[in-house]
Amino acid sequence: MLSTSSPAADVPAVERGFQDRRARIERLDRLADTLDTRFRIFGIPVGWDSILGLIPGVGDVVTAGPGAIMFYEAHRIGARKRAKMKIAANTGIDMLIGGIPLVGDLFDVVFKSHRRNIEILKQELERIETAEQTERARL
Repeated sequence: MLSTSSPAADVPAVERGFQDRRARIERLDRLADTLDTRFRIFGIPVGWDSILGLIPGVGDVVTAGPGAIMFYEAHRIGARKRAKMKIAANTGIDMLIGGIPLVGDLFDVVFKSHRRNIEILKQELERIETAEQTERARL
């Protein structure tokens, strides 16, 4: 069946889609801040990832969950395979090296995988929205 709506009539729906994606990324951004940079200890930003990482075997597994959520969100917004692989690699590296006693705890303070992942998500969202806006302008 042919659609009777014009592309101009779909603009509010498209804008709602942009706003919905941005809101999800903003929520993940706040989560990344909580996990990676929520507190300052001697001027060094640390978050719950670093603190929970002090619990052997538990902390790094628990904080890998948000990395998986970021990977899912990347897939959901249509991120490129390269971006999803970077998110998976950041999460895996954080979990593997973070699991090493003491060395992993120091690594967690420096590496900040959730902040890295959210920056990848923001870049991908910007790329996707620019492409969609360009496509709409051509119509």
